[in-house]
Amino acid sequence: MLNRMKTNSVWLSIGISQLLFIVLLPIWLRLLSYLHPVVLLVVWMCLTILVLFVVYSVRRETLQISKTILKSVIGIYSLGLFILLFFRPANQEYSQINYIPFKTIMGFLSGDVNFLVAFYNLAANIFLFVPFGVAPLMLYKNPSRRQLWLVPVVVILLIETTQHLTRRGSADIDDLILNLLGVWMGYFLYPFIQKVVKVKDSAA
Repeated sequence: MLNRMKTNSVWLSIGISQLLFIVLLPIWLRLLSYLHPVVLLVVWMCLTILVLFVVYSVRRETLQISKTILKSVIGIYSLGLFILLFFRPANQEYSQINYIPFKTIMGFLSGDVNFLVAFYNLAANIFLFVPFGVAPLMLYKNPSRRQLWLVPVVVILLIETTQHLTRRGSADIDDLILNLLGVWMGYFLYPFIQKVVKVKDSAA
């Protein structure tokens, strides 16, 4: 009976997430004007996983996944995010650097920028990095504070620097702030996620 309920939860999650994705498809398609088409895959993955978590949480069930599957999902997600960060439409060129904290953020909040563009840039820079706060805690036992706090800073700085050098994006201190906020949100949300998602060793 329990296994049947869990199977029902999976299919319910798939049904709801795919319906939402289709209903909101006009919004996702508008993102293609200034982002790589892989954004559709990233959005689909995020929406599917979010709905799966919500359904299991509401039904007070646990979802068991192996470390191998979790690593595979994170790997695919990371690849998709890499493409989003470094492969932009040919008509876009970046050369500026912003060293002033909150300058870009306030610009997006001013109302002078298209709402969808502003919302995507602020929300995506935060929420797309939440998985990188959750994953280390799910995959590794007792990671050190250096791993949790220093590694994200170094990696995000490396991304910003590489984007600037390759002119695939603008180097912006606000991107660092928003990305780190996303990682830290992952740390905060982990105890709640852990109640629903249980990671087991692949050999188990």
